[in-house]
Amino acid sequence: MDDKTRTELEAAAFRRLVEHLQERTDVQNIDLMNLAGFCRNCLSRWYREEAGKQGIEIPDPKAREVVYGMPYDQWKAKYQKEASGDQKKAFDAAGHKH
Repeated sequence: MDDKTRTELEAAAFRRLVEHLQERTDVQNIDLMNLAGFCRNCLSRWYREEAGKQGIEIPDPKAREVVYGMPYDQWKAKYQKEASGDQKKAFDAAGHKH
């Protein structure tokens, strides 16, 4: 496989992951962190950091909007729920530095 095709496939997979996360608003970021060790905020940070390596400055709110499909504050107000005690315990036990 040539580099161009690989890059196109990786980009398509990224877009599909973002679309999936935008559709699964029932899955909270703490659930993602507890199960996978990353969340939507991590993904948006990685996006912003990779853009920076290319000399493209993307403010954090804009990077989050790419991942969330809307401004982060709007997503939080609409979909974010208070984490349960069990979720918080699992997060703390995993030692995440989020």
